[in-house]
Amino acid sequence: MLRQWQVECSEKALQKYSSSQQHFFCQATPGAGKTVFAATVALRLLQENKIDLVLCFSPSLTVSSGIKKTFSQTLNCTFNGGLGSIGRSLTYQSIQFLNEEFWLTLRNHRVFVVFDEIHHCSGTEVENANVWGQQVLTKIQGLATYTLAMSGTPWRSDSLPIVLGEYSDPDGMLLVDYQYTLKQAISDKVCRAPKIVLVDNEHLTVSNDEKMESFSSILEMIKQTKTSYQSVIHNEDAMEHLLGLGCKKLAEIRSLSPGAGGLVVAASVLHAQTIKKVLSEKYAQSVSIVTYRHEEPLTEIERYRQSETQWIVSVGMISEGTDIPRLQVCCHMSSVKTELYFRQVLGRILRVNGTTTQQAWLFTFAEQSLIEFAERIEQDIPESCIYARWKKFAEVESDTKRNCLVEKGLLEEREEVGSKLVWNGTISSTENIDGALGAFDELRLGAFRQRVISAFLVS
Repeated sequence: MLRQWQVECSEKALQKYSSSQQHFFCQATPGAGKTVFAATVALRLLQENKIDLVLCFSPSLTVSSGIKKTFSQTLNCTFNGGLGSIGRSLTYQSIQFLNEEFWLTLRNHRVFVVFDEIHHCSGTEVENANVWGQQVLTKIQGLATYTLAMSGTPWRSDSLPIVLGEYSDPDGMLLVDYQYTLKQAISDKVCRAPKIVLVDNEHLTVSNDEKMESFSSILEMIKQTKTSYQSVIHNEDAMEHLLGLGCKKLAEIRSLSPGAGGLVVAASVLHAQTIKKVLSEKYAQSVSIVTYRHEEPLTEIERYRQSETQWIVSVGMISEGTDIPRLQVCCHMSSVKTELYFRQVLGRILRVNGTTTQQAWLFTFAEQSLIEFAERIEQDIPESCIYARWKKFAEVESDTKRNCLVEKGLLEEREEVGSKLVWNGTISSTENIDGALGAFDELRLGAFRQRVISAFLVS
């Protein structure tokens, strides 16, 4: 049974294709059901004999696997590119490794190409495109009969244009063919209304060999000292407090919905191992862990999806497109502080399922960027995400390469060497486990406080 938005968007896409236009862009909030929508369009095009084959591209093996499953079910056939298959699901990274025989097939058939999470591909032309964008522009754009681009967060952290995207002139706003907002999804009971908890501290004391300073908030401390956000997320007492809030909330939800789960987004593999230890030993929680270093991360994610394990701790694996509807609590402890990543993580706990309670809670620290992201969560495409036409592509790309690597989980952030972190007067054990991070400033805190942002309240 299709949702109303999926029906409307499907009809609009088919109408556009019927009017001799090849490309359609859908922006639908994370958790709304974009893959089912895309598979429905593919089915209709096949039934109307307008295409022969279907290709889907996405940013990760996790997402690609989910697409393969959904398209196979919807089209009622295999979707692995083998004998008798109507199509195939691949990653963007794989495009550059496909042989000439593959592209010959594309030229000789009518092909419908779906680009999921298209914001990973940037560029208006080959000269200013990233690697994935270049592959789309040079190998696919001119060969596909019809193309469908989808994104829940249709912008890039580096303000570069999305490949195949159309922008207004001169303000640089992305123009989409259909938009299904989080507000609409919550009203339709397709997504949960999120509550975001920003955790702060009333009395921080930072000391080093030279002096001791006191601050009334994390924000004030970071602004006025060299102590970074890394010092907070890697501190044992800070982790224990945030995880404790998450565990308490998850226990409340599980009392009504026993299968509910929690996600912790960690900053590094070593950070994830520390978090797992805290959850299992201090809070007696059952915990899975999945990182980009796992040999079979998809198997671990699927095992968690089908189990009743309380928590899954992730590094670079569960940020977008991963469908685990039982997730209802998230502790955001990543060192990546971009609005794109924040919303992708939040989207993991918004997908409605058939359980008794449909609460969604995200816990994080009251850092400047995260406060701003939480406060404008009701804006589906924030003004801050306008395509920055005035910037030179090379300059923007150079400035953001490191951040993009961190965001993909391919590079772990490192703290400056030469300081120590102490919280509530005790040295954090993370200094030993995460020795590669270096030492931290000595930091003592008073009482914690928290602010809850309840988005999309019904008046």
